[in-house]
Amino acid sequence: MLNRLCTGLAGLGALIIFAAALAVTWSVIGSNLGLGGLRGEFELVELACAACASLFLPLCQLKKGHVMVDVFTSRLPSAANRVMDAIWTLVFAAAWAFLCWRLLHGLQEIQGYGDKTMLLRAPVWWIYVPAVLGTGVSALVAALSGTASLFPGLVRLEAY
Repeated sequence: MLNRLCTGLAGLGALIIFAAALAVTWSVIGSNLGLGGLRGEFELVELACAACASLFLPLCQLKKGHVMVDVFTSRLPSAANRVMDAIWTLVFAAAWAFLCWRLLHGLQEIQGYGDKTMLLRAPVWWIYVPAVLGTGVSALVAALSGTASLFPGLVRLEAY
Protein backbone atom coordinates (compact mmCIF):
# COMPACT_ATOMS: atom_id res chain seq x y z
CA MET A 1 0.00 0.00 0.00
CA LEU A 2 2.86 2.36 0.84
CA ASN A 3 4.48 1.63 -2.52
CA ARG A 4 1.22 2.46 -4.32
CA LEU A 5 0.81 5.70 -2.38
CA CYS A 6 4.38 6.83 -3.14
CA THR A 7 4.10 5.82 -6.79
CA GLY A 8 0.74 7.57 -7.09
CA LEU A 9 2.14 10.81 -5.65
CA ALA A 10 5.10 10.67 -8.04
CA GLY A 11 2.69 10.01 -10.90
CA LEU A 12 0.62 13.01 -9.90
CA GLY A 13 3.78 15.12 -9.86
CA ALA A 14 4.67 13.84 -13.33
CA LEU A 15 1.21 14.74 -14.64
CA ILE A 16 1.52 18.25 -13.24
CA ILE A 17 4.92 18.77 -14.89
CA PHE A 18 3.65 17.27 -18.15
CA ALA A 19 0.66 19.63 -18.15
CA ALA A 20 2.99 22.59 -17.57
CA ALA A 21 5.20 21.44 -20.46
CA LEU A 22 2.15 21.21 -22.72
CA ALA A 23 1.05 24.71 -21.71
CA VAL A 24 4.48 26.16 -22.49
CA THR A 25 4.62 24.29 -25.81
CA TRP A 26 1.17 25.59 -26.73
CA SER A 27 2.19 29.11 -25.75
CA VAL A 28 5.43 29.05 -27.78
CA ILE A 29 3.72 27.60 -30.86
CA GLY A 30 0.88 30.10 -30.55
CA SER A 31 3.31 33.00 -30.21
CA ASN A 32 5.33 31.89 -33.24
CA LEU A 33 2.22 31.48 -35.37
CA GLY A 34 0.96 34.93 -34.43
CA LEU A 35 -1.92 33.56 -32.35
CA GLY A 36 -0.52 34.86 -29.08
CA GLY A 37 0.84 32.93 -26.15
CA LEU A 38 -0.80 31.85 -22.94
CA ARG A 39 -0.98 34.61 -20.40
CA GLY A 40 1.33 33.84 -17.48
CA GLU A 41 2.80 30.58 -18.78
CA PHE A 42 5.94 31.21 -16.75
CA GLU A 43 3.75 31.42 -13.64
CA LEU A 44 2.23 28.07 -14.59
CA VAL A 45 5.68 26.50 -14.79
CA GLU A 46 6.74 28.12 -11.53
CA LEU A 47 3.60 26.90 -9.76
CA ALA A 48 3.84 23.41 -11.27
CA CYS A 49 7.47 22.96 -10.24
CA ALA A 50 6.78 24.22 -6.73
CA ALA A 51 3.70 22.05 -6.42
CA CYS A 52 5.16 18.77 -7.61
CA ALA A 53 8.75 18.88 -6.37
CA SER A 54 7.87 17.34 -3.02
CA LEU A 55 5.48 14.81 -4.58
CA PHE A 56 8.54 12.90 -5.85
CA LEU A 57 10.19 12.76 -2.41
CA PRO A 58 8.21 9.86 -0.86
CA LEU A 59 9.07 7.48 -3.72
CA CYS A 60 12.71 8.54 -3.57
CA GLN A 61 12.68 7.88 0.19
CA LEU A 62 11.00 4.50 -0.27
CA LYS A 63 13.45 3.39 -2.97
CA LYS A 64 16.42 4.74 -0.99
CA GLY A 65 17.23 7.05 -3.86
CA HIS A 66 18.85 9.79 -1.80
CA VAL A 67 22.58 10.32 -2.11
CA MET A 68 24.60 8.28 0.35
CA VAL A 69 28.23 9.03 1.14
CA ASP A 70 29.99 6.02 2.58
CA VAL A 71 33.63 7.09 2.42
CA PHE A 72 34.17 6.45 6.12
CA THR A 73 31.78 3.55 6.59
CA SER A 74 32.45 1.36 3.55
CA ARG A 75 34.94 -0.79 5.47
CA LEU A 76 32.68 -1.37 8.46
CA PRO A 77 30.80 -4.65 8.85
CA SER A 78 27.44 -4.76 7.08
CA ALA A 79 25.57 -4.95 10.41
CA ALA A 80 27.17 -1.68 11.54
CA ASN A 81 26.32 -0.03 8.22
CA ARG A 82 22.73 -1.24 8.50
CA VAL A 83 22.36 0.25 11.98
CA MET A 84 23.95 3.54 10.94
CA ASP A 85 21.74 3.76 7.84
CA ALA A 86 18.67 3.06 9.97
CA ILE A 87 19.60 5.76 12.48
CA TRP A 88 20.20 8.31 9.70
CA THR A 89 16.91 7.31 8.09
CA LEU A 90 15.17 8.07 11.39
CA VAL A 91 16.96 11.44 11.47
CA PHE A 92 15.63 11.99 7.94
CA ALA A 93 12.14 11.15 9.23
CA ALA A 94 12.45 13.81 11.92
CA ALA A 95 13.67 16.34 9.34
CA TRP A 96 10.77 15.54 7.00
CA ALA A 97 8.32 15.83 9.88
CA PHE A 98 9.80 19.21 10.86
CA LEU A 99 9.56 20.45 7.25
CA CYS A 100 5.98 19.20 7.01
CA TRP A 101 5.04 21.00 10.22
CA ARG A 102 6.64 24.28 9.06
CA LEU A 103 5.04 24.01 5.61
CA LEU A 104 1.67 23.44 7.24
CA HIS A 105 2.24 26.53 9.37
CA GLY A 106 3.24 28.48 6.24
CA LEU A 107 0.13 27.25 4.42
CA GLN A 108 -2.10 28.54 7.19
CA GLU A 109 -0.34 31.90 7.23
CA ILE A 110 -0.28 32.48 3.50
CA GLN A 111 -3.90 31.40 3.18
CA GLY A 112 -4.79 34.11 5.68
CA TYR A 113 -2.87 36.73 3.69
CA GLY A 114 -4.79 35.94 0.51
CA ASP A 115 -1.70 36.29 -1.72
CA LYS A 116 -2.23 35.62 -5.42
CA THR A 117 0.11 35.35 -8.38
CA MET A 118 0.59 38.50 -10.43
CA LEU A 119 -0.80 37.49 -13.83
CA LEU A 120 -2.98 34.46 -13.24
CA ARG A 121 -4.32 35.65 -9.88
CA ALA A 122 -4.04 32.07 -8.59
CA PRO A 123 -3.96 31.70 -4.80
CA VAL A 124 -0.40 31.01 -3.65
CA TRP A 125 -1.47 28.73 -0.77
CA TRP A 126 -2.46 26.00 -3.24
CA ILE A 127 1.22 25.26 -3.78
CA TYR A 128 1.70 24.40 -0.12
CA VAL A 129 -0.84 21.56 -0.16
CA PRO A 130 1.24 19.09 -2.22
CA ALA A 131 4.37 20.19 -0.35
CA VAL A 132 2.75 19.31 2.98
CA LEU A 133 1.52 16.02 1.54
CA GLY A 134 4.90 15.08 0.05
CA THR A 135 6.95 15.88 3.14
CA GLY A 136 4.39 14.24 5.43
CA VAL A 137 4.41 10.98 3.47
CA SER A 138 8.23 11.17 3.25
CA ALA A 139 8.37 11.42 7.05
CA LEU A 140 6.12 8.38 7.37
CA VAL A 141 8.14 6.36 4.85
CA ALA A 142 11.46 7.27 6.50
CA ALA A 143 10.12 6.45 9.97
CA LEU A 144 8.83 3.07 8.82
CA SER A 145 12.02 2.30 6.86
CA GLY A 146 14.32 3.21 9.75
CA THR A 147 12.24 1.29 12.25
CA ALA A 148 12.04 -1.74 9.95
CA SER A 149 15.83 -1.75 9.59
CA LEU A 150 16.46 -1.50 13.32
CA PHE A 151 13.64 -3.78 14.44
CA PRO A 152 12.77 -6.19 11.60
CA GLY A 153 10.41 -8.14 13.84
CA LEU A 154 8.41 -5.02 14.76
CA VAL A 155 7.90 -3.49 11.31
CA ARG A 156 8.18 -5.29 8.02
CA LEU A 157 8.62 -3.44 4.75
CA GLU A 158 8.86 -5.45 1.56
CA ALA A 159 11.84 -4.75 -0.66
CA TYR A 160 10.91 -3.29 -4.04
